[in-house]
Formats: sequence, structure tokens, C-alpha cells
Amino acid sequence: MAELDTSGGGGKGKKTRSKKMSTKVDLTAMVDLAFLLITFFMLTTTLAKPQAMDMFMPDKPKDDSVKLDVKASRTMTVLLASDNKIVWYMGVAGDNPPTVDNYGKSGIRAAFIDNSKKVIALTGDPKKGLMVIIKPTDKSNYKNFVDILDEVKIAGVPSYGIVNDVAPAEINLLKDQGVYK
Repeated sequence: MAELDTSGGGGKGKKTRSKKMSTKVDLTAMVDLAFLLITFFMLTTTLAKPQAMDMFMPDKPKDDSVKLDVKASRTMTVLLASDNKIVWYMGVAGDNPPTVDNYGKSGIRAAFIDNSKKVIALTGDPKKGLMVIIKPTDKSNYKNFVDILDEVKIAGVPSYGIVNDVAPAEINLLKDQGVYK
């Protein structure tokens, strides 16, 4: 622990000086305590938990007769294109002009919110809100897919579906818009 040096300063016949006390502090206990505290806090701290979105996959039907009937006026189709671009249209592809958009608050999220309000005003029933159909193309990447799912969740879209078959007419639509490279 602590040790005091009490040895005298002089010998025989010399002038005696006052004794100076020299102290040594043993820091071993403090270092041990510091490492114990560091170890304790490292073991008891919880790290950031990964956030995951819940997705429910439907059971495979035994026959192909089960189909979901949704009016075209309630559907919004979102095509994930190359270069982080999105092309979306309401209803059927040929009836309404497509819109090229991007991700974010002023992009597709605003379109989801606006179209959701329009559909609720049209149907008069909040339960029969907007139905979003997400179609990733072979030119889109995984980040785009996760981003569009985040935007759907943030905008509060009540129902959405993911379709992996992009029609040739939709590919031509993407090429016409210049976002399918």
C-alpha cells in the first residue's frame, strides 16, 4: 500500500537536517478497480439491437382460384429502376401517366401520402385505402428494395404487395422514361 521513508538525512558530526518525508503511493489497487469497472460495464451494457421490419408471407394456396380483387383506382404500382430512381403510376399502366420519382420526404413518400388521401376520399372507407404494388426490376438493387419498404412503412400505407414479375410493357415504360439502363 503506502510506504513512508523515515530515514535520517545526515551522519555523525554533520549538521542535522529536518527529516523529509517521502511518500510512495501504490496504485495497484486503483488499477485493479478500474479494470474491474471497465469489465463490468462492458459485460452489462447492451449493444444496439438490429431493427427489422415484420413481413408476413401468405401461405401458398392449394389451388390458383384464390385471388385478391382490388379496384384499379385503389392501386399504385411502383417500379424500382436503375440509378436509385422510381417510376410509379396509379391504376393501369396505360391509363395514367407515369411519374419518375426518388426516395425521401419530398419524393415517393409524399406521393404515397397524397394518393392515400385521394383513395380514402374516393372510397370513403379508411379500411379500403391505398394498395401499393412494388415491382423490383433486374436493374434495381437490394438497397432500393429496403428503402421502398421503409418509405411504405413511414407513409403508413395500409397494404402492399411485392411482385417479382415485371411485364414487358412496364419495361418499355421504364425505357421510355430513361431509367432502365
